[in-house]
Amino acid sequence: MLSTMQDDQLSLAHLLQYGARMHGDTEVATWTGSGSRRTTFGQVAKRAAQLAHALRELGVTDDQRVGTFMWNNAEHLECYLAVPAMGAVLHTLNIRLFPEQLTYVANHAEDHVVVVDGSLLPLFAKQLPEMKTVRHVIVANGDAAALEAPSGVTVHSYEELLAGRPETFDWPEIDERSAAAMCYTSGTTGDPKGVVYSHRSIWLHSMQICMTDMMRLTDSDRALVIVPMFHAMSWGMPYAAFMIGTSMVLPDRFLQPAPIAEILAAEKPTFAGAVPTIWQGLLQHLDANPQDISHLREVVVGGSAAPPAMMHAFEERYNVSVLHAWGMTETSPMGSVARPPSGATGEEAWRYRYTQGRFPALVKARLVDDEGNEVPWDGKSVGELEVKGPWITGSYYGGADPDKFHDGWLRTGDVGRITPDGYLTLTDRAKDVIKSGGEWISSVDLENAVMGHPAVAEAAVIGVPDEKWGERPLVAVVVREGEQVTAEELREFLRDKVAKWQLPENWTFVSEVPKTSVGKFDKKRLRAAHAEGKLDVAHL
Repeated sequence: MLSTMQDDQLSLAHLLQYGARMHGDTEVATWTGSGSRRTTFGQVAKRAAQLAHALRELGVTDDQRVGTFMWNNAEHLECYLAVPAMGAVLHTLNIRLFPEQLTYVANHAEDHVVVVDGSLLPLFAKQLPEMKTVRHVIVANGDAAALEAPSGVTVHSYEELLAGRPETFDWPEIDERSAAAMCYTSGTTGDPKGVVYSHRSIWLHSMQICMTDMMRLTDSDRALVIVPMFHAMSWGMPYAAFMIGTSMVLPDRFLQPAPIAEILAAEKPTFAGAVPTIWQGLLQHLDANPQDISHLREVVVGGSAAPPAMMHAFEERYNVSVLHAWGMTETSPMGSVARPPSGATGEEAWRYRYTQGRFPALVKARLVDDEGNEVPWDGKSVGELEVKGPWITGSYYGGADPDKFHDGWLRTGDVGRITPDGYLTLTDRAKDVIKSGGEWISSVDLENAVMGHPAVAEAAVIGVPDEKWGERPLVAVVVREGEQVTAEELREFLRDKVAKWQLPENWTFVSEVPKTSVGKFDKKRLRAAHAEGKLDVAHL
């Protein structure tokens, strides 16, 4: 027996039209360095229609790929809406990829057009000659004449291309399972791999973002969207905002602590999302330059675990709740948010908040051991996390790396445990777990413990070879400006926080922990530096 329900398609064309009609006056503010330039959802929708007309004229039909090489700004939002709504595929190019990776993903995706921010032209111009399928470059917020294009590539001004075109577009009917957007992984191991999101997956993901167990966005919120629109679809926040009417504050290229503090003062957002390193830097800035940020009710962090010391500092000094989230490019990316269950208070609530969170109804999860056996959700047993669901990819574009998929489940490469009530705690990436004397040491737990010391700004832990134990942890420490601390003092600080056999003997002090293109600690580069003898290591 079939239902009597209508089978309407979940297309982003409808989301665009809905947001423009129902939330047309909702504001989008793009930071300029000294203030904000402002537009509305209604105006963004009109310009998205103009962009769609322009792209059609440039030969964008069917599911051709339109790349973006842009910061978080209103023009990027117009691309987010226009490209999938017209039936093409948005490909957000990660501006922080290594040059050879950038050209690889543009060629692999077969980008036909790329929209580039003017401030990024020098970076983009170096790679353009190697992008074999690109035929048009559109320059936004800059001088198109500044780009010297290779033969066969035409350069356009974004504003000139849109000028005079109709502000409405005959948006096509689109199969909800059609490709809407694609993003490539950050390529920390091997070539980046493409993930292709559907109209349906983005719709469902956006609905979940707004729900009370995730980001709780409402039409009274003002969201500071720091998480980049050039990677992992900005955690789905632009689409969720258009769905629910949340106003957006977009920082453009001004991502350092001082300008973020200026944006907070000027725009007074109620909600924000970014990787922990952004908030670590902001915390240090605010401690040196105090300001009222009580308007900011909540910050969601993902990409890597936030140090508990930082979470407590924001709560106690500034009354701002920092919540963990977990996700990946492959999961659209939101997979869980660490909201304590109703009734949890005090230390019990904090124990929940230290986790990576609870899975929503549409994310299925399991833990698998080295033999492929499922591990119980008892809060103690550890295994590799595997997930599946309607916004989780079932393969990579072009069929790359099939071993990442197991009986219809995505193998995340994250190792952790899950409580009986569904809260995930990640103890490490599978490749980062340290095996010492036959026992496992969590690099994440050690990092968080070290970063609890008031003199430590950052700490990253890797495993290094040891003749007796196989591997032992090496801690790379960045000391806060104006502070001093020794390896001996830090080891003593850890003595009552970790098991005695886990206490690190190997320490090195660095000016900065290397980061990946999305702001995570790049432990591969740390391991290489150690192997090449480039780290000054103290052995205690």
